[in-house]
Amino acid sequence: MGDRVIRLAIAAAVSVGLGAALLPQASSAQSLSDRFKSLFGGGSSDSDKPAAAPAAPRQLDDSDAELTCPPVQIRAGASTYSVAAPGKQPVGNDLKFLASITRTARQCSLNNGEITAKIGIQGRVIVGPSGAPPSVEVPLRVAVVRGGVGEKTIATKAYTTTVQIDESGSVPFSLVAEDVVYPAPSAAENDAYVFYIGFDPQALKGEPKARSRKK
Repeated sequence: MGDRVIRLAIAAAVSVGLGAALLPQASSAQSLSDRFKSLFGGGSSDSDKPAAAPAAPRQLDDSDAELTCPPVQIRAGASTYSVAAPGKQPVGNDLKFLASITRTARQCSLNNGEITAKIGIQGRVIVGPSGAPPSVEVPLRVAVVRGGVGEKTIATKAYTTTVQIDESGSVPFSLVAEDVVYPAPSAAENDAYVFYIGFDPQALKGEPKARSRKK
């Protein structure tokens, strides 16, 4: 068959149980919800609904191309990002702010043997007892991983988003990674693929530069 262009628009929502303080207010989160809906579809504002269970990936119609958009999972140990006052640990009264992931979504397309994915991440920044600055940088990482025995990272990229802190002390944020590209797997390997996301402080330092080879 020739090249195929396949659209998978599957939204998956993930809740992080950090209490009522994490629930977004309808007015402040409206623009973020609209942005999510424009990319991933949906009716009324997601901020007014509880997080839904992840939707099952849709099998493609082509019998020889049984590819689905991989699920999104939060990497273990990377579901929250906490920052403390200089020289302190991010606990108790020394905590400046805590960021968490509340919802995720993904959309995939296949063209010329490559998958291009959009990964959407919504979360919330909560100000701690030590007080946060007027704006904070939230570092995130998206990775395409082939799981199973001998887990392998296929592609990975770091991102940052700036969050403006207001008087409420609990502010939503949104980030959409639109440039996640990787070679389309075989139908046999497809189910082993997953999009891992999470906070990664290394993103604030930039990606390490590749070493130049000596001639």
